[in-house]
Amino acid sequence: MRSRVDRYSPPVVRVVVEVMPKPEILDPQGQAIARALPGLGFTGVGAVRQGKRFEMVIEATEDEALRQAAAMAETLLANPVIEDFRVHRQG
Repeated sequence: MRSRVDRYSPPVVRVVVEVMPKPEILDPQGQAIARALPGLGFTGVGAVRQGKRFEMVIEATEDEALRQAAAMAETLLANPVIEDFRVHRQG
């Protein structure tokens, strides 16, 4: 049986924010990885771009959680001058 607190708990949403360098921005870390891969036996890789992934659990409705995550990305997680970001629900 659920407790009284459980019945009134806000919904929990798992959200992912993926941050990548904009296509026109050089990615020296990605280039270094691409150069190292053949030496490790991985061939056929044309290009590598390195980004960041943030996974969050937000207590809110899905729409509100996605809105909050986008606001976080715009203000802290990504540099909008040189990075693009994508927000989506996990799962």
